[in-house]
Amino acid sequence: MEPIQQILQQYEQALNASDAKAVLDLYSSDPVFMPQFAPAQVGRDAVRDTYEQIFQTIQLQVKFTTYEVEQMGELAYVRTSSSGTVTVLANQQTKTEGNNELFIFKHENGNWKIHRYLFASSQAPN
Repeated sequence: MEPIQQILQQYEQALNASDAKAVLDLYSSDPVFMPQFAPAQVGRDAVRDTYEQIFQTIQLQVKFTTYEVEQMGELAYVRTSSSGTVTVLANQQTKTEGNNELFIFKHENGNWKIHRYLFASSQAPN
């Protein structure tokens, strides 16, 4: 398996385990996370805090599908989609989840890291 594909698999596992530390370990030293309906989260502290807040609110069970990986020197972009379920922890209501994602990876200290990440729902609001 290619290194970037391994990182995406680890990211999927960390999301499904609600493990903010494992998620942050996959990010670069100066990440930007751009979640839907929220301001961009810039820097490791902001990214960590955002994932911790997300995992206190919802439980994800998602699977990523990769459509393209394009490497350009020390950077690479990856276009994916994800699908699965999201459970709101406050009321235990579960609904389907689906997103389109764009990852930018940076080769840093000998490893590929998530440098920028943007996602948007691929499902119509209900």
